[in-house]
Amino acid sequence: MHKIALATIALSLIAAPALAGPKEDAVAERQAYFKKLGGNMGPLAKLLKGDYDAATAQQHADALADLTTQDISGLFVEGTSTEDMPGKTEALPVIWEDMDGFATKYEALATAAANLKAEAGKGKAQLAAAFGPVGASCKSCHDGFRD
Repeated sequence: MHKIALATIALSLIAAPALAGPKEDAVAERQAYFKKLGGNMGPLAKLLKGDYDAATAQQHADALADLTTQDISGLFVEGTSTEDMPGKTEALPVIWEDMDGFATKYEALATAAANLKAEAGKGKAQLAAAFGPVGASCKSCHDGFRD
């Protein structure tokens, strides 16, 4: 009997991640996506503060621009806001109330990222000039749609 109880507990621990629902999956995928964006912004910012390297700048700018071409609408499932899932997400409910506004900001990010991709490898001054609008675009979305 004891072995059966232990086996049941072990199986439930193994199966628990698989039992996460579509909302939890959407939040996890959304957070992973934005971490990838940040994972490319950080190194670009460091290049601006330190030694510029064209190849590294281009690599991160390319990755950032490529990420912003993805359709992320499926990551914003109804019921996955801070109000619905406190402590699990930073996405404010206003996203779903103003999805057009959110999409417009995402398009602005994609445009700025495409320009960054075109300029990043040309020099530190060009990287700086193109990086500013990307950062401003990120900030505008954070200010309006993120807790």
